[in-house]
Amino acid sequence: MDRTERFGSANRVIQIGFWTNAGLMIMKLLAGYFGRSEAVFADGMESAADFIAILSSMIALKIGSRPFDEQHPYGHGKAESIAAIIVSLVIFATGGWILVRSVHSIIDGAYEVPGVVAVAAAFLTIITKEALYRYTVGVGGRLGSPAILASAKDHRKDAITSVSTLVGVTGAYFGLAVMDPLAAGLTSFFIFHIGYETFMTAAHDLMDGRLEDACVDDMVTLAESVPGVEHVHEIKCRRSGQYLIVDLKLDMDAEMTVKRSHAIATDVKKLFFERFHNVGDVMIHINPHEEEHEDLNRL
Repeated sequence: MDRTERFGSANRVIQIGFWTNAGLMIMKLLAGYFGRSEAVFADGMESAADFIAILSSMIALKIGSRPFDEQHPYGHGKAESIAAIIVSLVIFATGGWILVRSVHSIIDGAYEVPGVVAVAAAFLTIITKEALYRYTVGVGGRLGSPAILASAKDHRKDAITSVSTLVGVTGAYFGLAVMDPLAAGLTSFFIFHIGYETFMTAAHDLMDGRLEDACVDDMVTLAESVPGVEHVHEIKCRRSGQYLIVDLKLDMDAEMTVKRSHAIATDVKKLFFERFHNVGDVMIHINPHEEEHEDLNRL
């Protein structure tokens, strides 16, 4: 998959999420208002807050799709992780707003019996958002895009929120009016958890955290399969948006010419690009095999 196709797929997912979210937002706000359901109206306000999250993802994808330049020699992929941080903060703020509002309603005893339209809106939201989550997480996982995966978690958050909303609004519809604001309050804790997960994942990428061991092990095995590579002395991988940047230290025959070792390193790099479609660059350092040498590092 080339660069244009990757970012085209990513943008298509974000656009679908954007317009679907717009429709659901309008539906839930109207259903919550006319159906007299605080939980459904809060769900609609949450969808309104999601516009900020989706918009930040769209901007991040536009920035991240730019190739490297003089000012950004490692590309612009980190913009996606920054967008994921913004999404997590929006999720936290939404959860806080819903929690405060529901607590006030319970304390004030301001309950209303919701109409059937509110129940229908919550049910339709669950189906739509879960389908959108499955589609988005599939594409995001295939592309390895932090921004899309953060959007997928946001869709799952909405689906979970709407499950609690459905339980609360249904209970209130059948006479237990307190269940409507209570469901909204309990939902906020699910939202906080998803916001935390989104934030930690994005922060890990921004801090150049280590990739999964299985992925690193596969890279080591691949590099050592190339004739002339005696051993992978060290490997480091970091994420930059949808791409991985790999740092390799390879042990080779100490008597090998520079020209020959360079050719082998080029073979390793080509093989990485063929096998791992989300690898953006491979930087290789050559060490003499079975000879003492010092790894200089100030980090």
